[in-house]
Amino acid sequence: MSLSHRFLKACRQVHLYLGVFTAPALLFFAITGGLQTFSFHETTRGSSYAPPKWLAVAAQLHKKQTMDMPARKPRPAADSVAARTAEAAPVPAPRPVGEAAAPRARNPLPLKIFTALVALALALSTLTGLYLAWRYTRHAGRVGAAFIAGIAVPILLALI
Repeated sequence: MSLSHRFLKACRQVHLYLGVFTAPALLFFAITGGLQTFSFHETTRGSSYAPPKWLAVAAQLHKKQTMDMPARKPRPAADSVAARTAEAAPVPAPRPVGEAAAPRARNPLPLKIFTALVALALALSTLTGLYLAWRYTRHAGRVGAAFIAGIAVPILLALI
């Protein structure tokens, strides 16, 4: 067997096992990132939506690599906020004649949809890669062990 053939075979093996090992993390980040794109993990002001606890924890793990949720600061009373805002609000300077108007607000929805599609494509690509790795290997036990390790190692590291 030639040197280039052995090198190519070794590259395929490294790619196979690294891909199977990292697949659970890729799926986690693709799914949680896609959900975070639309802010499903947080509550917004004036909304009655409360995210499920698992989603908030998964988003915190995605963003900050910890499952400890930060304590929310209590909101001040509405009348005290209005009084402080009225006192501290600076008076805007008059705009010179002929100055361009403020730029129009951009619509983030198209980019959010694209980002969600990329997250979906990454998840599907990872799942098909796992299927191919499992289906076309002679060492299903090794592939399974790499996959289980890819699940167990991050969980153990998160619990430490």
